[in-house]
Amino acid sequence: MRVDAAARLALGSLRAHKLRSILTMLGVIIGVLSVVTMVSIGEGAKRQIDDQVRALGSNIMILSTGFGRGPVRQQGSGTPLTDRDARAIASQVSGVRVAVPVRQGGTQAVADGVNWSTQLFGTTNDIIIARDWSLASGRMFTTSEERGGGKVAVVGQTVVKELFGGQDPIGRTFRANRIPLTVIGVLTPKGQNMLGQDQDDIIVVPLKTAQSRLLGGGNRAPGEINQIIIKAENDRVMDAVQRDTDALMRERQRIGPDEPASYNLRNLSEMMQLQTATTNVMTALLSAIASVALVVGGIGIMNIMLVSVTERTREIGLRMAVGARPADVLLQFLTEAAMLSLLGGLIGIALAVPLCFAIASFAGWTVAIPPTMIAVSVLFSAGIGLVFGFYPARRASRLNPIEALRYD
Repeated sequence: MRVDAAARLALGSLRAHKLRSILTMLGVIIGVLSVVTMVSIGEGAKRQIDDQVRALGSNIMILSTGFGRGPVRQQGSGTPLTDRDARAIASQVSGVRVAVPVRQGGTQAVADGVNWSTQLFGTTNDIIIARDWSLASGRMFTTSEERGGGKVAVVGQTVVKELFGGQDPIGRTFRANRIPLTVIGVLTPKGQNMLGQDQDDIIVVPLKTAQSRLLGGGNRAPGEINQIIIKAENDRVMDAVQRDTDALMRERQRIGPDEPASYNLRNLSEMMQLQTATTNVMTALLSAIASVALVVGGIGIMNIMLVSVTERTREIGLRMAVGARPADVLLQFLTEAAMLSLLGGLIGIALAVPLCFAIASFAGWTVAIPPTMIAVSVLFSAGIGLVFGFYPARRASRLNPIEALRYD
């Protein structure tokens, strides 16, 4: 028997028992729907993590004032970092593209009677390289503005929206911590980072401006900063840069190799890999749980096919009596089982796609449906039918024609 003839016979059998066929497919439909949805949510989460890390910048490490010693550790209680540390890392650690000092703090910005609380970054022009930023309009600082602590600022899109009503702010003046600043540039949008913080809600000023005018005061060391953003030349040298930076900082702060560091050096690539690995494990776990429905659906197909073999025993005997071979009967029943499972898989996929978009719309999650997942789901659902339909098909093909014709 040809495959196309077996497919026509299978479709005829399914149409003859529509309700039973639909109920049989239900387990496969639910299983494929669940698996595709879970994998799509997991893939969306991985892409979101990847986008967030890229927004922070590629090949990045963050060196910040570490954690104090003793049982209770407070951030910022270690030896303070200075801009001299950044220059030392940039010049003495091989594989470092830029090492950017950052003095960070909150500020209240005021423009034309509008107040907005935001984050202020005092840094250098190299921040553009380190964080893979770009300018939507305007420019960065000149050399004289950096050296002299010029009263200029580059702002993010959220500050433009909230402080200037979305209008072009280039050349306009606002006050931050009562110091007048002139806007010279606007950053392109970056979105939220891995911690959910708005990266566009930011004001960037020259480092000396932040140190001497905006975020000074208190018992601060000369040139003190909050962190150093280190960008490696490529991902292959990240481990070496991290190791050499740690060695250099221990030397500069006179910390022994066995003593706890008074600073914190974080590799953002490792953070991304950890989060991605966690997401992969959760996706695999949820998919495995959802796959149980596929197995249940396969058992349902086997059960119905066994019932079908019993109901059609005389039909099978008649086919064999007029020349059908056992292989033809086997092919016919396998085709019916595969078609049941395949149709269930296609319906499950058709339902999963709008469900994923609905989840993305109402829950605000990032959902991505990989095309390979669609293909795998189709093949897997057909395979479920073949695996669980083989025993009933084999049983039908081994019936004795004489005994089958006598069956009531």
